[in-house]
Amino acid sequence: MSGGESTTGGEGRTVGGGSPARRPAEGGRLGWLFDPRLVTVAAGSLVLVAVAGLVQVSFGAYSMTVGQAWRAVLDPAVLFDPRWFLNFLLGEELMRTVTGFQGELPQLARETLIVWNIRLPRVLVGVVVGMNLAVSGAIFQAVTRNELASPFILGVSSGAGLMILLTLVVFGSLSAFLPIIAALGGAVAFLIVYAIAWKNGTSPVRLVLAGVIVGTVFTSLQTGLFFFADDISVVQSAIQWTTGSLTGTDWEQVRMALPWTVVAVVLSLAGSRQLNLLLLGEQTAKSLGMSIERVRFALSGVAVLAAAASIAVAGIVSFVGLIVPHVVRNLVGSDYKRVIVGCLFVGPALMVGADVGARLGMSVLTGADSQIPVGIVTGLVGGPYFLYLMRRQQNMGDL
Repeated sequence: MSGGESTTGGEGRTVGGGSPARRPAEGGRLGWLFDPRLVTVAAGSLVLVAVAGLVQVSFGAYSMTVGQAWRAVLDPAVLFDPRWFLNFLLGEELMRTVTGFQGELPQLARETLIVWNIRLPRVLVGVVVGMNLAVSGAIFQAVTRNELASPFILGVSSGAGLMILLTLVVFGSLSAFLPIIAALGGAVAFLIVYAIAWKNGTSPVRLVLAGVIVGTVFTSLQTGLFFFADDISVVQSAIQWTTGSLTGTDWEQVRMALPWTVVAVVLSLAGSRQLNLLLLGEQTAKSLGMSIERVRFALSGVAVLAAAASIAVAGIVSFVGLIVPHVVRNLVGSDYKRVIVGCLFVGPALMVGADVGARLGMSVLTGADSQIPVGIVTGLVGGPYFLYLMRRQQNMGDL
């Protein structure tokens, strides 16, 4: 053969100087999981989550050392007793149904009970919210082929915020159902965005523009609703929801968000190939047999589900869905299998770390024993980073 080209049969086939067309050494279909960059990102993120989580569970009205907190987290009385573990994860009633246990649960040490019952759920909610927002942002950015897209840009957060305020100000008796109402508000907002963007199909540009329009209108309505609130506590509660907060979260929020998080993560990983094809452009995707509108709507639905699960337990947390996919793509590349997995680690690292700042920032800076919403901290972190991206990249806005 001319030019030094060689071919061999089967798995060892090489083209152009011996580069393998398929690389068995990668470990088969899941070999990409062992990409050194992805492994490094995952390991680093896990360390950050562990350190930030340990700091989080060490502070509170009942003071304990880091060592005491660590021993409480790893207490064998919980980790190796399925009754206690399921009691926290599923709730006591379901635990008794699953295990058939009807007696009294064994006593736990005070530190263990405080950490597992009060402080650890806040860390776990931060992990779940970080995963959901990061994955949602990554999907929206691929669907719109625009790295400025996020649940905020596409109206999901604005719709949820409007429904939160409407419930608190007008339908206060429904406040017990606020998480579900917030999730439904986000989903309805995106359906409106999709309907506005539809014109014999949708396009990335129309989706983003429709999202901006709907978000602006809904935000204006939110501002107007504040003038109808007579009770200052209602206003404070609304602000907490619309700025994002993990204060007061417990195992109920974990149980509420976790099933939908698992569904969203599985579906996003299953759709990673379609996300990669969408990034190639509509014509290329169509030539490969993809039904563009069905795939775009289905994947957007997954992103809305992830964002709604986050909003339902933590309110509207800014910038996580916008910034984390950027960070992950810079670290692991643009293949969406790696991007989604990377988001599952980097999102929680940012969220749990920001929540430590939200909880301890005021006491460190002013000595005041108070907390600020975590959405303020993510905004303070995400804003400068986004400005840095804008200054560094010439083609900001396109994927």
